[in-house]
Amino acid sequence: MQLIFEQLRTGGDRNLGYLVGDREAGHGALIDPSYSPEALVQRATDQGLRVTHIVNTHGHPDHTEGNPAAVELTGAAIAAHPDAPEKPDIELADGQILTVGAFRLQCVHTPGHCDDHVVLYEPSHHLLVTGDLLFVGKVGGTKTDDDARIEWASLERLLDTVPDETTVWPGHDYGARPSSTIGLERRTNPFLLCADIDAFLRLRTEWPGYKKRLGLK
Repeated sequence: MQLIFEQLRTGGDRNLGYLVGDREAGHGALIDPSYSPEALVQRATDQGLRVTHIVNTHGHPDHTEGNPAAVELTGAAIAAHPDAPEKPDIELADGQILTVGAFRLQCVHTPGHCDDHVVLYEPSHHLLVTGDLLFVGKVGGTKTDDDARIEWASLERLLDTVPDETTVWPGHDYGARPSSTIGLERRTNPFLLCADIDAFLRLRTEWPGYKKRLGLK
């Protein structure tokens, strides 16, 4: 097996989409095709891959906008959590494995940002596509404190699941760089440095002022 993994800027609010595939098997998957499905499909074609799956980390429109065009271009099945706003062809419940060639994408249900959110972990190369759960230097937005508490639990569980050398590939380019590692985020992400849920909730409240002081966007 030979891994192909590409990150593409897909428009919108600094959205990022992904191509993951197995060159030897000739199979690939698109993750969050967003506003540029044609570009992702073209990259798959350039790499000699047949797209077998279109995967959504969650059902927000800025991540699913490209699904119809991607399906039309490839005939691939849509894979997403069972609670996604539109019922997927393949349901990715917690712990589900999605096979792309010889590679196995492990799905971890990580609600908080929204109920149907999942992250995708490829263990042989320690790749983690985090959608809108974890960005470089920050975390996904939530509507209520209850949602934030759920997100905190999802983050804690994820940090207990994957090793520090795991690379982090988010759904938006919101940070100082478009990717990171779990170890670096543990040491530098202010939300992951919070000692407990109360500190996490306080930082959410103080975040606009915190960003301004540090010159963050």
